[in-house]
Amino acid sequence: MTAEEARSIVLRLAVYDFAWDIEKSLELALFRTFAVPTISGLLAHTGEFVARTRKRYDDTELVLAEILENGPDSARGAAALARMNAMHGAYRITNESMLYVLSTFVFEPIRWIDRFGWRTMTEREKHASFVYYADLGRRMGIENIPTRAEELEAFNRSFEARHFRAAETNARIGKATTDLLLGFYLPASLVPLGHPAVAALMDQPLRRAMGVSDPPRWLERAIPAALRLRARCLRALPKRKRPKFATARSRPTYPDGYRVEQLGTFPEGRR
Repeated sequence: MTAEEARSIVLRLAVYDFAWDIEKSLELALFRTFAVPTISGLLAHTGEFVARTRKRYDDTELVLAEILENGPDSARGAAALARMNAMHGAYRITNESMLYVLSTFVFEPIRWIDRFGWRTMTEREKHASFVYYADLGRRMGIENIPTRAEELEAFNRSFEARHFRAAETNARIGKATTDLLLGFYLPASLVPLGHPAVAALMDQPLRRAMGVSDPPRWLERAIPAALRLRARCLRALPKRKRPKFATARSRPTYPDGYRVEQLGTFPEGRR
């Protein structure tokens, strides 16, 4: 499978078949990266994920969507890739950490859809996800990317076992992001009440590293059950006919639109 063939499959999954599911799974992937103190510590140091949480969320989504939707060799895709590489290049980030974050983009959507999707992903679709993100990783300068998905998943599991541990920055970045995500659905006054629902989607090692309390047992069962019920309902409904492009979504961060070159942070002189 070529990288372009893989991109077309991943794009179809993201804008037609599993638009909402992939968005939610990648939000959960964010929390897994926050559970690594060296990653959350860097994010806390920049101040962006706390002071401008919505902008950082939007910029991350838009940079990745520009590459996926337009292709990394298009003018907009290349500009987004250059913007992402410039941001990462301004800090000392280990290759292992970069590879771990990349691996979450491969496997968290697969795991979510296996649990909560209206259908499971085919083996070809899973392979396409690996091929697409491996190609993206090489364009980002990430080294030692495994040549097989099984090897990358083994690395993903091993990295979490070695690096998930509690830290104040994990909890701080995680709370700011949880408040933002719940704010998409709840009024501000009810956001704190939604935190246990987010915890119900986390496994226990992730909760421990994030400093998140275990939710009530009934809620831990109810949230996944509700998502599985949603999946059964979706099987009976007509399938999406119009693509849900992330780049076309109206955002309060950019009420008048945006230019790719303006996305993200610009940490002058930081190395």
